[in-house]
Amino acid sequence: MKGILFIVTAPSGAGKSTICDAVLAEMDRLKYSVSATTRSPREGEEDGRDYYFLSREKFEEMIAAGKFLEHARVYDYYYGTPQEYIEKELQNGLDLILDIDLQGARSVKARNYPAVYIYILPPSLEVLRQRLEDRRTDSPEVIEKRSAQAVREMVGAVEYDYCIVNDDLPAAVEEMKSIIRAERCRVSRRPGIVEKVIAGSS
Repeated sequence: MKGILFIVTAPSGAGKSTICDAVLAEMDRLKYSVSATTRSPREGEEDGRDYYFLSREKFEEMIAAGKFLEHARVYDYYYGTPQEYIEKELQNGLDLILDIDLQGARSVKARNYPAVYIYILPPSLEVLRQRLEDRRTDSPEVIEKRSAQAVREMVGAVEYDYCIVNDDLPAAVEEMKSIIRAERCRVSRRPGIVEKVIAGSS
């Protein structure tokens, strides 16, 4: 059975990574999609595991050849999702979590590529701001910018198939697992399942 591509988006501070990591630890046949980038590896990162680290020339060649499912330039670096990688993993029966922003998700949707779209929301803007402050990694000015960006991005949640409000982390994790289980059980994803059951019982 071909795997499913789950596109997951959330504003910074909504808890997306925490939820996805917990789901990945508890479910089989599920992994993160590996993106490509032109930035240099950080300490501890490995090519092919964390990212595919490409030269700018190679990345731009792949853009020209239409080899990315989606891509974007963020400041001085390119980031993108190699379509060949996605296809290979899905054909092997693995489900993938693709962690991208609203712009990237819209790019995939515009191509009519089959995927399930999940948006993770904070319970409120006040909680989101508090979570950003609790990180103690950003200045007040950066937190203000992130909060304003979050408002602009969250409007796009209505374009997604599912919405999870991360008010209670264990509950949010269970909701995401339930979505994945339900999508795996769709009849359209299991061709011939009825015939197989009938044939097996005769």
